[in-house]
Amino acid sequence: MEEFRLHSNTTMSTNENTNPVLIAGAGPVGMTAALALHARGIDTAILEAESEDRDRDGSRAIYVHGSTLRTLERIHPGLGTDLVDEGLVWPTRRTLYRGKEVFNRTYDSPGGSGDIPHFTSVPQVVTEAYMHDALEDIGIEIHWDSEVVTVDTSPDGVHVETGDGAEWEAEYLIGADGGGSEVRNEIGANFEGDQSENAFLIADIEEEGGHGEELERMFHYDAPETDGRNVLLVPFTGGWRLDIQCLGDDDPEELKSDERMQEFIRDVMGEEYVDNLKWVSTYYFLQVMADTFVDEHRRVLLAGEAAHLLAPFGARGMNSGVADADEAASAIAVALGARTDAVARDEIELYAARREKAAEYNLEAAGQALEYLQGENPATILRKEAAASLADTFEEAGEWLDDAPYGPHGSPPIVSTGNY
Repeated sequence: MEEFRLHSNTTMSTNENTNPVLIAGAGPVGMTAALALHARGIDTAILEAESEDRDRDGSRAIYVHGSTLRTLERIHPGLGTDLVDEGLVWPTRRTLYRGKEVFNRTYDSPGGSGDIPHFTSVPQVVTEAYMHDALEDIGIEIHWDSEVVTVDTSPDGVHVETGDGAEWEAEYLIGADGGGSEVRNEIGANFEGDQSENAFLIADIEEEGGHGEELERMFHYDAPETDGRNVLLVPFTGGWRLDIQCLGDDDPEELKSDERMQEFIRDVMGEEYVDNLKWVSTYYFLQVMADTFVDEHRRVLLAGEAAHLLAPFGARGMNSGVADADEAASAIAVALGARTDAVARDEIELYAARREKAAEYNLEAAGQALEYLQGENPATILRKEAAASLADTFEEAGEWLDDAPYGPHGSPPIVSTGNY
């Protein structure tokens, strides 16, 4: 007799800690996964290690790709357009090389046409607030102070224990619990990759009274104002992101002091912004990915920073995590409705194959940008110097200097199989 796998809504018991799917992590990736599952008719619950009043300081992932906005709009109508309304689209790209302007272009329609622009620039805390509202609208609960401590998988499902003593049962678990993922550790997956050589400073500077119409994203190579450090300045709703690449012998902790940051702000942005510093942090970029995105029984799927950590050039972190979450929900939806175990297993493996390939692409793309900015390759240094000298008469040279710090354009390749 043929074996049938029934849809989750007909197989789950009445135990409140039993769900078709569990999600570890209530960041943007975990919340996207919950919304994407709900859109596909699947019940879920979110387990979050931190408290509801957790600290979410800092603008963090401010650049939301158009593809991400379209995904959010598709899984919860109104969410993508709400973020568009809250965010801003800057029309001008400007780049300087050692104090000399080498590229400046203003677009008449920088966001393109239609309801969803090519991007929007909005603090991550705003994105998360709208996601929280969306979850509340559809009745998905976040279980705060519920740190995942053990994950046991079998061919039939997943058993999870949390730090508050609760036990949970599910058919599938999405691990979206960040770079220190306990879910990843529990399934025996390992991070592999490198760390940036130099530290970076990142700061939020408030724009009092709101931005004017003449917004620009500005990149400085070897800025004289910062003693030869690379500087990125990007507007977002309510403020500016100031990103400074430290030199090899810098002490990042000394540079992040209020006194030094005020000097940087004065020299890069002007005296009127000196007292507008709201948040500052230092960090090294990790370029790593898990050696597998699924467990041996194909019941756990890793997504977002639990699966990969990327240098931020090209804004691939949160955006790729949202794509992970949506594809994980799609794979699980098919697996739950499959009539055979083999088909269900194949769907989960296809998720892993596709998102591992995407992560490899994004790692390579961000790595190219990181090497371009930090590397000591003589050929790269000469190319930058030559492009800067030609920028006045050869626009393509200036455009290359403007584009290169963000890595190559394009999307990850689509695969139909992997190492499974």
